[in-house]
Amino acid sequence: MGKLKHIFLSTALSLAVGVATSLATPSTAFANDAGWNGTAEAPRYQGDIFPPWQHGQNNDAKTKGFVLTVPEVDSMADFHGSLTDPALVLYVGGNYYFAMAPLVQAFEKAHPEYAGHIFYITIPPGMLVAAIKNGGTFTSGNMTFTVPADAYFAGLKKIKALIADGTLTGPAVPYVTNDLTIMVPKGNPAHITGLRDLGKPGIRLVMPNPAYEGIARQIEASLIKCGGAALEKKVYDTGVKNGSTILTHIHHRQTPLFLMQGLADAGVTWKSEAIFQEQIGHPIQDVPIPAKYNTTAIYAGAMVKGAMHPKAAQAWLEFIRSPTALKIFEHYGFKPYH
Repeated sequence: MGKLKHIFLSTALSLAVGVATSLATPSTAFANDAGWNGTAEAPRYQGDIFPPWQHGQNNDAKTKGFVLTVPEVDSMADFHGSLTDPALVLYVGGNYYFAMAPLVQAFEKAHPEYAGHIFYITIPPGMLVAAIKNGGTFTSGNMTFTVPADAYFAGLKKIKALIADGTLTGPAVPYVTNDLTIMVPKGNPAHITGLRDLGKPGIRLVMPNPAYEGIARQIEASLIKCGGAALEKKVYDTGVKNGSTILTHIHHRQTPLFLMQGLADAGVTWKSEAIFQEQIGHPIQDVPIPAKYNTTAIYAGAMVKGAMHPKAAQAWLEFIRSPTALKIFEHYGFKPYH
């Protein structure tokens, strides 16, 4: 994997250098520790590489109190807002976490009664379903909290299936579409030109895990369209077994992070995610996938059965396909659903 540079917040430099120095010269008590066998060095702080990437703009809580956000150590990048008396709770498939801040701001402008009281979660859709079935209870690190969803957002097919099994109440509300792309580090050092190159020897990939993330099904379909079952097997079977393919848990956070750390050469994501990374100045670019090999997703939402705030959920479902919301989505490369 090469020598990984430890990167962290510049504001914590003096403290962490001391910690790193102590790690570099371990005491006798830890001299025989059989755990970490790498090298320790003073981190080179560049906190912007690590999530959360929107620096609090996607948290609409009016009073934030003492802030403890330390990338790599204490960071809950996919949980947004205040847990104190939320008036609307949204479970949003993480594929457009970056669009939620302007969407919430626009919604609150139209519905000021909800300002400062919207809580939303942006992890993969399958994980959100598991949370719904667990009563909306989450544990992240040492923190456990319960925040049941009012509305859920994912692919249209998934929404319809959850309405059919009684998890959600209809109707399904589709609003935008999205296409796949190949995300690479800026400069494309591995010279990736298309999907076929992902099967070449020596290419290191970071790919969404089919066990957690719905995007993997679209990616597998695109790989088969381009290079047949053999290409799909090289990426998702052979590559996983020999270590050349890293599987993610939350691709929309991990894929660009792994690329920026030099741990991978390429990874397939949604086009909108590559656009966002470029917009915020990260050293990321993308290699387009031709339409004949691409796969389009339709995003939709619906109210959760037994929602605690049904009026607010309905207001959001109406807003999400409004001209105002669609304009925000278009800024990141999404297309309106017709």
